[in-house]
Amino acid sequence: MKLYVCWFTAEKVGPREHPCGAAYHALTDAGHDPEVVYAHGWGLLPDFLNRTEGRREVRELSGGSDWVPALVLDSGEFIQGSKEIVAWAQANPAGAAVAAAGA
Repeated sequence: MKLYVCWFTAEKVGPREHPCGAAYHALTDAGHDPEVVYAHGWGLLPDFLNRTEGRREVRELSGGSDWVPALVLDSGEFIQGSKEIVAWAQANPAGAAVAAAGA
């Protein structure tokens, strides 16, 4: 799995929770080890200023939006947004599929 983030994976920036960090920590807390792809830039900037490879990949995967965090699962499923990624991580802890297969 690949997790696209802006500049870092810190949970907080100053007193506020950071969306990229929230997504990253939800995944790691659920036992996942995502490949982190830094998509430097800022979602509010126009496309011509968000030209990093990571932002371009997210734009292609989403069909037009380069907002991060964004998650690409090994299955190819694409999930965009910190709340959506956190919800997915909580619903899909690592090892759950392995445990279910062994049952």
